[in-house]
Amino acid sequence: MAQAAIGRAARRTRGQLFGIARRLWPFGRSAATRLLFAPHDLRTADPTTAADIYAGYYAFAGRTLRTHGESPFDSAPPSEAWSEALFGFGWLRHMHAANTALARANARALVEDFIARKRERGEIARRPAVAARRLISLLSHSPLLLEGADHVFYDRFLRHVWRLADRLHLELAGAVEGGARLNCLIAVSFAAICLDGQDGRRRRLDHLLSDELDHQILPDGGHLSRNPRVLIELLLDLLPLRETFMARGIEPPRGMLMAIERMMPHLRLFRHGDGALALFNGMGTTPPDLMATLAAYDDARARPIEQAGYSGYSRLTGERALVVIEAGAAPRGAYSVEAHAGCLSFEFSSGAQRIVVNCGTSRYGSAELRQAARSTAAHSTLTLADRSSATFGRVLGEMRVIAGPADVRVARQDTETGPEWVGSHDGYRRGLGAVHTRRILLARDGAALSGEDEVTLSEPPPNMPAVARFHLHPAVRASLVRDGEAVMLALPNGEVWSFEAQGLPLSVEESIFLAAADGRRRTEQISATFDAVATPRIAWRFSRVGAAGPASARFRPPPPEETPPESPAEP
Repeated sequence: MAQAAIGRAARRTRGQLFGIARRLWPFGRSAATRLLFAPHDLRTADPTTAADIYAGYYAFAGRTLRTHGESPFDSAPPSEAWSEALFGFGWLRHMHAANTALARANARALVEDFIARKRERGEIARRPAVAARRLISLLSHSPLLLEGADHVFYDRFLRHVWRLADRLHLELAGAVEGGARLNCLIAVSFAAICLDGQDGRRRRLDHLLSDELDHQILPDGGHLSRNPRVLIELLLDLLPLRETFMARGIEPPRGMLMAIERMMPHLRLFRHGDGALALFNGMGTTPPDLMATLAAYDDARARPIEQAGYSGYSRLTGERALVVIEAGAAPRGAYSVEAHAGCLSFEFSSGAQRIVVNCGTSRYGSAELRQAARSTAAHSTLTLADRSSATFGRVLGEMRVIAGPADVRVARQDTETGPEWVGSHDGYRRGLGAVHTRRILLARDGAALSGEDEVTLSEPPPNMPAVARFHLHPAVRASLVRDGEAVMLALPNGEVWSFEAQGLPLSVEESIFLAAADGRRRTEQISATFDAVATPRIAWRFSRVGAAGPASARFRPPPPEETPPESPAEP
């Protein structure tokens, strides 16, 4: 941790020295005088939100604030995420979609208030990722702001945008790291191509952006953070950037084109039959509208890749059934701020119905809830001694992974009975001297999923409590049968499945699902508890036993529950 702090301080000092040198040597910096192009915003807009903003209701990041006629920039924010959304100016897309004189005037008044009162100096507004989002938003929705505006506002707006781009360019020489660095490079690349007189800077940025994409986007298309949501956010910015290059008649950077080509098929690896993405390493609610937008840009539309060795994900398919497995080393440093301790966890679905899931994450819930969702117990995998397979610690104000699985081994083969997968990780070696190995076999017809969990101990203690957890989707109803040695699962699509684990006593316990479109939902989990010393290996199996009949009425899916007020729904 000390090394990370020293490194960041050194980069910040280098950035400050670079800034001083630029001020003392002003040559080569040409201020923009015209806006040449406005890029598209692919994120979905809701025109009715413009009316809410005009009425003083600002709903961001799952929280709503009523300003009672005051400026939202002067109001006490309900959460930090709400402030980031406000200062990111992504809400301009809703006013752009309304396309009314009232929406234009209101948007212009808010932007003019922000510029005139120098609100960009606030702590949250200065954050590189927030400032980068603001720069992209101002450029994308400049037609909304500038239509019918006078020359004074045009000059003030253009000067503000250029200075913001210049400051972000300067930030890149300092301590900006992780995903924020890539966000800043994309933002200043937008500015360099949309503003006049920036050709020299644009050519330099082309190389920087390509190099950073080569660094952060792995050869199999995954991101260093191993978070599927990051891919969605990056594609929503990179695709319009590619279009902007082409509209200007400029060849896009090759590194950017290759990164997009790698990311698209990788994103399909996580897709379940219902269109939702598997919940690993920070992925929460899947936005169906944005996924549909990205699908329209997906030229290949081929079968999803089934093995992402660099990112640590696997996909098994058998007719209507599919399994997505997480088996990769824990991310490090700034890329681990949303990483989970879910190595060897999996999700399982049949047709359009998810059966086994992970708890997911709520980006706007309490800090305690977000941290609990990162634990191993919140994933469908094995937990030893009630510990997580990765250790989290606060580094530079962020909860990062400071220790976790490093030696993760995976092998797979196609057999006559179906695809077979085996993986192991050493996340428990340091504290418990244990290695966890999991084997999974999906029947070729998708009617059965068999698995084994094995614990290898270097120095066996007197006992080692272990729990194999299988979190269920909220739409699945579970009931214990055969004196607790099996569980019957009823699915909304009419299928009935059974689960058993080598004669071990099973329990159906409460769980929570944080990726529901209407907020967090109560759900259930199947737990198999055993002693890993006395029983180092267990076998378990999901089997489809037929369609639901009249007797299965007691398994009807629960109705949706309202989001508890302490954990608001994600937008």
